Amino acid sequence: MTTPEDPGVFVQISRPEGALEDDTWTKTPEEGTKALEKGPETPEEGPKKRRRLHPAWAVAAVAFLALVGAAGFRAAPGVLMVPLQQEFGWSTTVLSAAVSINLVLFGLTAPFAAALMERFGVRSVTAVALGLIGAGSALTVLVNQSWQILLTWGLLIGLGTGSMALVFAATIANTWFTKSRGLVIGILTAGSAAGQLVFLPFIALLAQDPGWRQASLLIAAGALAVVPLVLKFLKNSPADVGALPYGAEEPSGATAERAATAGNREAATAGNAGKAAPEPRRNAAVRALQVLRTASRNRTFWALAAGFAICGATTNGLIGTHFIPSAHDHGMPETTAAGLLAVVGIFDILGTIASGWLTDRYNPRILLAVYYQFRGIGLLVLPLLLGSSVQPSMIVFVVIYGLDWVATVPPTAAICRQVFGADGSVVFGWVFAAHQLGAAAAALAAGAIRDATGHYTYAWLGAAAMCTIAAVISATIRKDAGRRRPAAVAVASVD
Repeated sequence: MTTPEDPGVFVQISRPEGALEDDTWTKTPEEGTKALEKGPETPEEGPKKRRRLHPAWAVAAVAFLALVGAAGFRAAPGVLMVPLQQEFGWSTTVLSAAVSINLVLFGLTAPFAAALMERFGVRSVTAVALGLIGAGSALTVLVNQSWQILLTWGLLIGLGTGSMALVFAATIANTWFTKSRGLVIGILTAGSAAGQLVFLPFIALLAQDPGWRQASLLIAAGALAVVPLVLKFLKNSPADVGALPYGAEEPSGATAERAATAGNREAATAGNAGKAAPEPRRNAAVRALQVLRTASRNRTFWALAAGFAICGATTNGLIGTHFIPSAHDHGMPETTAAGLLAVVGIFDILGTIASGWLTDRYNPRILLAVYYQFRGIGLLVLPLLLGSSVQPSMIVFVVIYGLDWVATVPPTAAICRQVFGADGSVVFGWVFAAHQLGAAAAALAAGAIRDATGHYTYAWLGAAAMCTIAAVISATIRKDAGRRRPAAVAVASVD
C-alpha cells in the first residue's frame, strides 16, 4: 500500500471545478502543495484561455487589410481616364484596352494563385502580389507612350491584383473557418469595396490637383503599406499556430492531426508523407489545370462561370470603368461622380456582409437569381438618371447597386464548395477568371461604343439584358448539385 509520505509516489491532486484538463493537476506531493497554495489563480486561467479570440479572426482581419490595400487600383481607371486623355490625347479605346488587359490577367491569374497559395503558402503569395501592385502603380508616373500604360496598368497590376483576387477570400475562409464561412467571405469581399471607399475620393481630388501622378503614387503606397502586416501576422494555416479551424470540433486520437490541418493541403501532405495522391499539388500550374479539366465536365461549373462573367461585365467592366466618364459626358463633375462610386462602396460593404449571412442560411442559387435581376433593373433605368447634377433617383440607384455590387460572391463560392468540395477554392478561381474575362470584354466594348456613338446608352441597355440571362441561368442550377459528388462534399460542406 502506498502512502503520500513516500516521495517516489505521485498522487492525483483534486482539480478545482472549471479548470482545464491538463497536466497542471498531476504533481508530486511537494509540487501539489505549491500548486494548491496558489489558490484560485490557476483555476481562473482555464476560462480565460477558453474566452481567447480564435486566431482565425486575426488572420481574417489582416486579410481584410490586404484586400483594402490591393483594391486601390480598382478605383483608379475611371478617375484617371479623363486626365490621361487630356494630357496625352489617347482615345477611350486605348485606355479601355489597358483596363481590359488588367482585368483578363486579374481573372486568369486567380486559379493559379489559389494553387500557388496551396503550394507556397498564403503569406508569400500575398506579399509578392502587393509588391507587384505597388510597382505597377509607381511606374505609371513615368509613362509617356500608350504601350507603357498597357505594361503598368495591364501587366504588372493585372498580375498583382489577380493574385489578390476574390479567390484569396475564399482560400482564407475555407482554410481557417468551418463555421460561418459565408459570413467571412462576405466580410473579406467587402475589403475590396472598402478599398474603393478609402482611395476613391482622394484619387479623384489628387487627379485634379496636383495631378494624376500623385494619385498613382497614393495607390502604390496603399498596397506597399500592408506588406509588413502580411509578413508578420498572416499565417498560412491553423496548424501554424497549433489551432483548429474556427468552429471545428475538438478531435480525438489519431484524427487530431488531420482535423487540425483540414484547411491546408500542404500541411496535410506533410502529415501523411509517403502517400502518392497529393503529388500533383507540388506543381501549382498542373493542379490548377487538372481542377479545370475535372470541373469542366460538370454543368454547374459552366452555369456559375456564365453568370459570373456577366457579373464582372456589369460591375468592374462597365460601372467601375465607365461610370465616371459617362457622368462626365452628361456634365457631372468628376469629383461628384467619384463620390457616387464611393457611396456604392459603402453600401457594397453592407450588402456583401449581408449576402454572406444569407448564404449561410438560404439556397445560394435563389440568392444569385435575385441579385442578378435587381442589378439588371438598375442598369435599365441608369441612362434616364444621369445628368449634370445628382437627383434623388440617382441616390436610390447608387444605394441599390451598391448593396448588389459583389453580393454574388458568397453564394457563388458556397456553390463551388458544395459541388467540388476540397477543390472548391481552385474552382472558384476559374469561375472568377470568367468574371474578369466578362469584365474585360465589357470594358473594351463600352469604350468602343462610346467612341462610335458618342454615348454609353447602348452599353447600359445591353448589360441590363445580360443580367436577366444571368438570373435565369442561376435559377436553373440543380438544387441537388452538391449531392452529385458526396465524397467531395463530405470534405468541405456548407454550414
